Amino acid sequence: MLMSRPSLLTASMNTTLPHPRQQQKNGTATLASLLEALTAAEVTGPTNIAVAKVRFDSRQVQPGDLFVAISHPGYHQDGHSFVVDALDRGAVGVVVGRPVAVPANVARVVVSDPPRALALLSAAREGWPASRLGIIGVTGTDGKTTTTTLIAGALQALGHTPAHISTVSLGTGAAASSNKSRQSTPEAPEIQRLLARATDHGADYAVIEATSHGLAQDRLYGTEVDVAVYTNITHEHLDYHGSIEEYVAAKARLLALQAPTPGLPAKPHPVAKAAVLNGDDAHCAHLRSLAQVPVMTYGIHQGADVQATSVAYDGLHLTMQVRTPWGSAQLRPQVVGPFNVANVLAALTTMGVLKWPLEAAVKAVRQQDGPPGRMEPIEAGQPFTVIVDYAHTPASLDAVLQALRPLTPGRLIVVFGSAGERDRAKRPMMGRVAAARADFFVLTDEDPRAEDRGRILADIAAGADDAGAHQGTHFLCCPDRRSAIRLAIERAEPGDTVLLAGKGHEQSIITGGHSEPWDDRAVARELLSDHAA
Repeated sequence: MLMSRPSLLTASMNTTLPHPRQQQKNGTATLASLLEALTAAEVTGPTNIAVAKVRFDSRQVQPGDLFVAISHPGYHQDGHSFVVDALDRGAVGVVVGRPVAVPANVARVVVSDPPRALALLSAAREGWPASRLGIIGVTGTDGKTTTTTLIAGALQALGHTPAHISTVSLGTGAAASSNKSRQSTPEAPEIQRLLARATDHGADYAVIEATSHGLAQDRLYGTEVDVAVYTNITHEHLDYHGSIEEYVAAKARLLALQAPTPGLPAKPHPVAKAAVLNGDDAHCAHLRSLAQVPVMTYGIHQGADVQATSVAYDGLHLTMQVRTPWGSAQLRPQVVGPFNVANVLAALTTMGVLKWPLEAAVKAVRQQDGPPGRMEPIEAGQPFTVIVDYAHTPASLDAVLQALRPLTPGRLIVVFGSAGERDRAKRPMMGRVAAARADFFVLTDEDPRAEDRGRILADIAAGADDAGAHQGTHFLCCPDRRSAIRLAIERAEPGDTVLLAGKGHEQSIITGGHSEPWDDRAVARELLSDHAA
């Protein structure tokens, strides 16, 4: 935690400079003024120089930019190896974690924590946009994107202008665009640019999907979070974090971001701080113990502050009775599936801690559609059901299959895989889930990347075998995803359900290190059309 913010400027640099927020308006900023964001640094070379943008990827550096060399377990390469490249491309200064040789006319800033410096310098360069927004951070293993979508939509329905940073969407209102980067929590410079752009478009809130990678890599460091929302924490990304304990610790960093950072701009219109926790999640008590702000829980079990006291289903559609500290109400949301009970409750609880009356909050939440590629039906006149869903973890796949089972008079057929170069331990777990919940399944590519496709499928198949499923009888392995979907559709009969899991809204598939256009929904429609013909 930054405790003080002494000036980094030498006597020769004591020039009167405008506040960074003013500099952002006219497009100017000096390195000297940006360095005020850091608590300690060893500075050599000129600092009264203009900085165009803050970069950490040397390939993106343009003349006038400041390059920050990142050396972090989450990055495949050490940024210090690219200092020369950044300088060749016109960087006017470098921020490094260890001394490197630079020309005398180039500023060199040595810091103890380059990722945090990157976040702070990016925020300073953009004029500290988070200080002018109510910041709602949403984290968890499953349900983050749906919950951020519900919260942002509800805020808009209530008359606010929210920005939305998530797996599927970036931006504000009509200026929002789809997230083509496939990075749910962008890197720090991009986050700050998005927040600054949001303020330019009149936003008063930003709803940010905060992944464990993004939190562990301090992409949001220095961005003061007002409301921290947790969906759930289950097995995921242990390839990166190493253990469930480290994964939980990364998620818990969102709570630490709720503490004001001394020396950074205070919010002129503070939002009441709160932590919104899933009372049904096994990690709720631990997270509550770490929270330094008021906590509000939600869930279906007794004791939750916001509780779904009864839930009724009409197909996938649900109706719930909700008891809250602000009264009771009935809620029939647009989003479908039992697993969305928690997401709806999280959004409703967030509206409550933001002081919205229950009646208005219920109306705002219930009219929101979920994000694309979540329990999305594909209709092409076929006599069976086809559903596309983003489920790509053991818990989410299990939840979707459980939701579809009672709605499927015939067989439940699933097409899924697991990402390459990612958490290998979850693969057999997903195989066991499919063996227990599906009647037949086809193992295929999700995003194999440069990993051997056959090994990925073998890892999943091993779990299925352990659960008593046999290849050829209960499942097939077909690496090519289009062929796998075709196999599932050709096997489907009236009354069956075919679930295409793992890709959801995504518009590409990564094979052998190359990204190619891909959309499960479009491919399904195409193959259904061929099947009908």
